[in-house]
Amino acid sequence: MSIRLRLTLLYSTILALTLIIFGLALYSIQVQDTLNALERDLVLSSEKLVEAALRTASAPPPQDITQLEPPRPKPFDEFSSEQAFRDLREREIVRIMDAEGNLIASPFGRAEDALPLSDEGLIALQNGQDWWQDDIISEEHMLVYSRPIVQNGDTTFIVQVARSLTERDRTLNSLGATLGVAGLVTILIAFGAGWALSGLTLQPIHRITQTAQAIGDERDFTRRVAYTGPQDEVGRLANTFNQMLVRLQDAYQKVEHSLETQRNFVADVSHELRTPLTTLRGNLALLRRNPPSPPEEQADILADMVDESDRLIRLVNDLLLLARADAGRNLAKEPLAVLPVLEETVRQARQLDTNRQINLDASSDIYILGDRDAFKQVILILLDNALKHSDDDINVKVERNGEQVEVRVQDLGPGISPDKLEHVFDRFYRGDDTNTIPGFGLGLPIAKALTDGMGGKIAIESQLGKGSIVILRFTTVK
Repeated sequence: MSIRLRLTLLYSTILALTLIIFGLALYSIQVQDTLNALERDLVLSSEKLVEAALRTASAPPPQDITQLEPPRPKPFDEFSSEQAFRDLREREIVRIMDAEGNLIASPFGRAEDALPLSDEGLIALQNGQDWWQDDIISEEHMLVYSRPIVQNGDTTFIVQVARSLTERDRTLNSLGATLGVAGLVTILIAFGAGWALSGLTLQPIHRITQTAQAIGDERDFTRRVAYTGPQDEVGRLANTFNQMLVRLQDAYQKVEHSLETQRNFVADVSHELRTPLTTLRGNLALLRRNPPSPPEEQADILADMVDESDRLIRLVNDLLLLARADAGRNLAKEPLAVLPVLEETVRQARQLDTNRQINLDASSDIYILGDRDAFKQVILILLDNALKHSDDDINVKVERNGEQVEVRVQDLGPGISPDKLEHVFDRFYRGDDTNTIPGFGLGLPIAKALTDGMGGKIAIESQLGKGSIVILRFTTVK
């Protein structure tokens, strides 16, 4: 069963129960109100008749126990000359009985005009209590009100006033039928309206389902759920789904980029390894040549093989270091004094070019959270790059900037153009100076991976003709 059908049935059931309760309450109130109104009318009519009977009629003589039949009832015009008996309304039936329950007066003085009275009712009337009774009289439902006339503490007469309940019953039956039909029609209309409204309400969910299915089939994470309604539960669901799609699209693009980077990385590694291996293979072939090469040529071949082997070893070491950084090797994040590490690294970098000056500007009270070996490796890579790409002095400066420490390595080389600056951290990217400057294009990617592993950031600012500045940012330790 669909959610739409369940919601519609739930709405319809709640409405049906509400209508049933309302209908029963209305019907019960109407039953009681009409009955109370009839009773009030009968009580008022009986009061007038009791007063008239007390003024004009005396108690009937005691009945002779030897008399087999009760006395014949009298017509009202013989029983009393009071106006109350002459002004009786046609819809009310009035009878006068003695204390024994015998009819003594009726409009036409006929014995068959007697109204029903139960034995329990007669006892109650003889004790001075009123009595209500409904019965079928001449195939008509009637309400009979009996009231005693008490004189000197004894019941002398009984006044009965009756009124037909047929009209009331017909009205109540009509009311019940109207409520039933109206309730059924209302429920059917509400079911249709609930079905339509639930369809409109669940339409965004249906679109979400279609979008999710289309995304799964097409792998198109650029699609979004179109929703323009209020920001209710469905609206928030649509927005949450769209936000999830944004994150999925971002993650999918990152995965695609990572796969593309890996493919390019494998291709670049294969290319870089192929050159020294091909050179080594060619030199080995030359050494195996028969007749053998002259000793001087063999010495050159061996020297070339040593250079290519060293180059191959450096490349493999760089790749291993980059692989460890990519694998998320745990780097220590502990308080690290910046000045001693920089002094040691600068001293070692000066050995690469003794004719160049590396200026260091740092105070001894600056500490960062990082790993000593990784931090030293990053600084050594930056100094090596600066020495390769610049003929002037190198400046290293450390300063605090709020909650961070900035380490700046500046060279005065030719600088990097904006279109190439965004690729400097790509692996094996070397710009236009591939043939003049040695290296594999792995130094800056390694520096970035190590810096990220310590929770820091690395950035490059460069201007053509003015040089470049590599900026490292780490969390300071106070």
